[in-house]
Amino acid sequence: MTQHSRDTPQFYLTAPSPCPYLAGQEERKVFTHLVGERAGELNDLLTHGGFRRSQSIAYRPACEACRACVSVRVVTEDFQPSRSMRRIAELNADIVGTMRVPAPTSEQYSVFRAYLDARHRDGGMADMSVLDFAMMIEDSHVTTKLVEYRRRGPDTGINGRGAGNLLAVALTDVLSDGLSMVYSCFDPAAADRSLGTLMILDHIERARGMGLAYVYLGYWVPGSRKMDYKGRFLPQERLTATGWTRFET
Repeated sequence: MTQHSRDTPQFYLTAPSPCPYLAGQEERKVFTHLVGERAGELNDLLTHGGFRRSQSIAYRPACEACRACVSVRVVTEDFQPSRSMRRIAELNADIVGTMRVPAPTSEQYSVFRAYLDARHRDGGMADMSVLDFAMMIEDSHVTTKLVEYRRRGPDTGINGRGAGNLLAVALTDVLSDGLSMVYSCFDPAAADRSLGTLMILDHIERARGMGLAYVYLGYWVPGSRKMDYKGRFLPQERLTATGWTRFET
């Protein structure tokens, strides 16, 4: 009988299910557990290979007839915002992000719930309870942070924190070479602020300040309205059959 160490990852394949991004397609995923003392090291290695983290699971697409999902990471040192991105940054000059330990709150869940109900009511996360939300944040064996976004307060310059109601939140892993945006959501009542774009721009600046080369955005899916926006953050590297390849346009 073969014995496996707790730190030796075992990989599994899911059954086919409807693709959430492309109509008429089916998806399968290969996954493993991120547990043990080497979970952070394994998360780094797997992220470099195109995996994503969800709680204590690392997964990547393993679809038989489709290769549309492409892992992308923004090159932070060379990134230059487009004109529309600069307008979004100016529009949100009154917003400040605060990086915190990953501790769930009822305020975060309220934003998360409103976001799902407005944007993804038919998605796989639509039925998540407050306990499910807490597990999504707390069930991590790697270095994970929460970034909360609020309007600037009168003492923001002193304490670095925003004031007022929570507008957006991002769950983010800190890797050896970058920040990986695991999940983000925002108050749908503030949709005209383009807070999704603002959070990515903020993470790029944070990564630069931390001396990290990349911001990992997950999967870019050409042809999917849900994921197509990720291709706009340039230059970026996309994981191809020959490895990470730089794209300028």
